Amino acid sequence: MFDRSIFEAPATEVAPLLLGGLLQVDDVVLRITEVEAYLGVGIDPGSHAYRRKGVKNATMFGPPGHLYNYFTYGMHVCSNVVCSPEGEASAVLLRAGEIVDGIEIARMRRLTSRKDSDLARGPARLTVAMGIGLADDGADLSSSRVRLSLPAAASAYETSQRTGVSGPGGAPEFAWRFYLPGEPSVSPYKPWVPKRRVS
Repeated sequence: MFDRSIFEAPATEVAPLLLGGLLQVDDVVLRITEVEAYLGVGIDPGSHAYRRKGVKNATMFGPPGHLYNYFTYGMHVCSNVVCSPEGEASAVLLRAGEIVDGIEIARMRRLTSRKDSDLARGPARLTVAMGIGLADDGADLSSSRVRLSLPAAASAYETSQRTGVSGPGGAPEFAWRFYLPGEPSVSPYKPWVPKRRVS
């Protein structure tokens, strides 16, 4: 049973509860192994919602238990689980997972993966392997083609700073990356590195 009240808590509280949970899109199922939490307006400088509500981040302010998808680097889609009561933005980025069913379909979608642990190792790879696109933005995770079920018991996890977040949002006090230790599908931590200008 999908308990939407769980997602009414801030993303920092919901994030570790997602670890070990199952994300299902049609015939492909993924076990979540890595996530990152992002909070809202004026709280989290690494969040899309830090400044205000806008057209692109509106779903993040919507009802909890829905999918918030966004386009990044002009080519990738990333997926988040919306948290907090409606009107208060926070979300959990789905960073990585292990494909546990429908692996042949995921392999066809991710032909560049050398091994199965790489199929959904990283947020953009995850959406490709699962067949999630921008059209799934706002999907209800209890009743749409994208379904989420939480594990029966909380998993042991570790934390770190969030991967590749620039500026103040990448500071040590925002150690809101949660992951299952020892899982090969977990992506390596990478601090943000400013791009060098070519003169």
